[in-house]
Amino acid sequence: MTRYRPTWVEVDLDAIRYNVRLLKPEGVELMAVLKADGYGHGYAPVAEAALEAGAAWLGVALVEEGIALRDTGVDARILVLSEFPRGSEKEALAASLTPTVYTQEGLAAVAEAGAPEPVAVHLKVDTGMHRAGFWPPEDAPGFAREIVQRGLRLEGLYTHFACADEDASGTTKQLRWLLAVADRLRAEGIHPLLHAANSAATILHPETHLDMVRTGAAMYGIDPGGGIGPRFGVRPALTWKSEVSTVRRLPAGERISYGWRYTLERDSNVANVPVGYEDGYSRALSSKAEVLIRGRRHRVAGTVTMDQILVDCGDEDVASGDEVVLIGQQGEERITADELASRIGTIGYEIVTAISERVPREYRG
Repeated sequence: MTRYRPTWVEVDLDAIRYNVRLLKPEGVELMAVLKADGYGHGYAPVAEAALEAGAAWLGVALVEEGIALRDTGVDARILVLSEFPRGSEKEALAASLTPTVYTQEGLAAVAEAGAPEPVAVHLKVDTGMHRAGFWPPEDAPGFAREIVQRGLRLEGLYTHFACADEDASGTTKQLRWLLAVADRLRAEGIHPLLHAANSAATILHPETHLDMVRTGAAMYGIDPGGGIGPRFGVRPALTWKSEVSTVRRLPAGERISYGWRYTLERDSNVANVPVGYEDGYSRALSSKAEVLIRGRRHRVAGTVTMDQILVDCGDEDVASGDEVVLIGQQGEERITADELASRIGTIGYEIVTAISERVPREYRG
């Protein structure tokens, strides 16, 4: 995108590479999860960086995401992490996307898509997340046999943890269910690739690493929960910047922005910054978030509007053209996606994936 407005995202691909190398266990494959446009970072550049750093697989949520990756020239293995939508099977298989199956309908659709060679599929087992996957787990070996009988190849067997960041016993329970299925399949001579660990489990639970780990949030330097990401040493890859457009001096008692919900407590320099909720800077951050200008924190003053925010800079001598950091580091100060998330009761994932397409991404590293 040609950029005229001074609001943009910088993505540090060296941070992506560093995080992949840090997270990849010895002797275990790593899947880089790229759903939601690489968690808002841009799927194609992140895919390239992750593969360079040692990722063996890529994971996407949508067939469209997988085909888009193929269109950029990516030839790595790509797993679609839920069943193909009905009617997309031929196009998905033509793009060499690996299907996940867990329902009779999904299995039949892949089997009937008419691929010239046996299709390699991954069976997802619901071990307690209850979002997607074959249920109940004790019947999964029978479903696995149906996969083989349909002429498909059971390449992988996996599950998804519900609370790996906060419930070790629950994670152990889910893992045991998956391993019980795997043991029964091995007894029948079926040896699929086993994977279960998300970012939190990759960091906290080595016993869940199995044959492959699937890293999403932590690969981008986003905390997968409870501060474990920063403690492990992952590096944030995304910086969100803008610039001060205008500054005006307003007297104490003046009310600001829609609804006049913010009142200046003293005479203040108020900066206008061209970013708003249409860019993904949540309206819920109104009067709660801070930004960095000249290396210091300043409060977002009043309601976040569609295209602009106002910032209470007090007596700071800010000027038009000054850099504004919404997420990232400036001087000794840093604002993270996780900090913004904590201000409005959500998670860092939502903050970065909400950054809209109209905010250009620029890459370094």
